[in-house]
Amino acid sequence: MIVVTGATGNVGRPLTRALTEAGEQVTAVSRSAVAVPEGVRHVVADLAEPAGLAPVLDGAKALFLLLSGDLHSPEARPADLIDLAVTHGVRRVVLLSSQGVATRPLGPTRVAMRALEDALRESGLDWAVLRPGGFASNAFAWAESVRTQGVVAAPFGDVGVPVVDPEDIAAVAAACLVDDRHTGGVYELTGPEVVTPRQQAAAIAAQLASPVRFHELTRDEARAAMTRFVPAELADDTLDIISAPNPAELRISPDVERVLGRAPHTFSDWVARNIAAFR
Repeated sequence: MIVVTGATGNVGRPLTRALTEAGEQVTAVSRSAVAVPEGVRHVVADLAEPAGLAPVLDGAKALFLLLSGDLHSPEARPADLIDLAVTHGVRRVVLLSSQGVATRPLGPTRVAMRALEDALRESGLDWAVLRPGGFASNAFAWAESVRTQGVVAAPFGDVGVPVVDPEDIAAVAAACLVDDRHTGGVYELTGPEVVTPRQQAAAIAAQLASPVRFHELTRDEARAAMTRFVPAELADDTLDIISAPNPAELRISPDVERVLGRAPHTFSDWVARNIAAFR
């Protein structure tokens, strides 16, 4: 049995589906009750309270570990989750980390994530680490304004990064959870091209076949919006990257294709699959 945390999110949903379609038994963990694919066991648990995850891990062979926003806060203890996996006999953990661990190692949230990666390496478990860059699905934040006003509002409109489709992250995670060849792998996951927020707005407009206006936010405006959902430290780290990506953050990684045997999806591919959210 494989336990998937964050099972209702943009990575967890397609990962749960992919594992189920591959014939794996899956336990999907989320903070609230949701519909899951037929045959999937669903458990409501909060990773900020590791004791609640303990019974879920009994009999699990593998764990996909995705940290929610509050587990990036300074007082959080996410390494307790790895200790829990060891205690309950889990053999493999695949950790969703961040590209910034390598490209911005001194950022506060990156230091904490690197410590979690190190704890996993030292745990004695089989492991793999996924380090995605920016998510294509961050564009969901624009869905309401596109629907109601035909506007995308974002900072740094002409500064791009190679955003990655969460479906690709999920597919790589599924491979790492079931295939021993990926044990000890550290995979940097990006899309196939650099795309700016202004270009993302244009891609949405093209799929809608209607105009979408781009409105550039100041950094302070963007930070105020982000800190409604994530800790301030994570918002600041993210804004540092998207305002001035360094060469490593602009690099197109070969790792999605290396694992999956196909090119990563483009942002336009992601938009085409999710355009209903913007109508």
